[in-house]
Amino acid sequence: MTVSDTQFNQSDINVALVRRLLAAQFPQWADRPIRAAEPQGWDNRTFRLGMEMSVRLPSAAGYTPQIAKEQRWLPFLAPHLPLPIPVPLALGTPAEGFPWNWSIYRWLDGEAASVEQIDDLTAFAAALAEFLATLQRIDARGGPPPGLHSAFRGGPLSTYDVETRHTIIALEDAIDAQAATALWERALAAPWHGPAVWFHGDVAVGNLLVKDSTLSAVIDFGCAGVGDPACDMVIAWTLFEGESRTAFRAALPVDGPTWMRGRGWALWKALLILDQERTINPVKAAEARRVIDEVLADNADDA
Repeated sequence: MTVSDTQFNQSDINVALVRRLLAAQFPQWADRPIRAAEPQGWDNRTFRLGMEMSVRLPSAAGYTPQIAKEQRWLPFLAPHLPLPIPVPLALGTPAEGFPWNWSIYRWLDGEAASVEQIDDLTAFAAALAEFLATLQRIDARGGPPPGLHSAFRGGPLSTYDVETRHTIIALEDAIDAQAATALWERALAAPWHGPAVWFHGDVAVGNLLVKDSTLSAVIDFGCAGVGDPACDMVIAWTLFEGESRTAFRAALPVDGPTWMRGRGWALWKALLILDQERTINPVKAAEARRVIDEVLADNADDA
């Protein structure tokens, strides 16, 4: 089943639905205040429940495998990590017109990361790298391999080869298409010979919480799994630059080919965003173009 199958109307995933689900399945929490969290993610709709909990409902059928995965693996990962991650408290089932399982988690305080909130970006980069390095050291036996549940993060870049090449052609009037193609081909050719390790799968600013200017928690493990950790390098070009990017790489157990594949993942994502947003959202398009420029200019994997 693909993400586009059995879409549930986004407008129907609202406070009223959450309250009905709670009343039917978890009445002990049904009288607590409920409000939509901001910002919202793509895979799930999130609501704050009282002061201590959150409710997350998948936005489409293709994201439902993430629910069971987080319920199974987050309690296993949490004790080994240096920062808080979501703690599942309850598993909801289809009801009240909502067709999929859903989850209740402990609320984690913090705001989505941004450069403006972080006083020392280099220290922030080192803290995030420590988190990811620790995640990679956790016993990966039996963990979920890359697949649809992870949007194939942790798997080979070649999964997105056709899509990437088509997007480069579509954007040849907006980017250096020759340089992008050359970079993509180098990323495809960069070997991965390491053991399968835990990866987060979506290390993006919206999934990094900041409190008092420091990294306070890492959330949304819906794309997590066991495989190639190169996909977790993307943040190096979307948030970090210069000294902070150097510190991020230095604190990670990654070699040149892994960094190269990370550039490939970052290029793929930024190309898609630019193609989707350049005629409708100039701000997002400009940020995607900046990331593409950063990825093409970074030659650290050659060192």
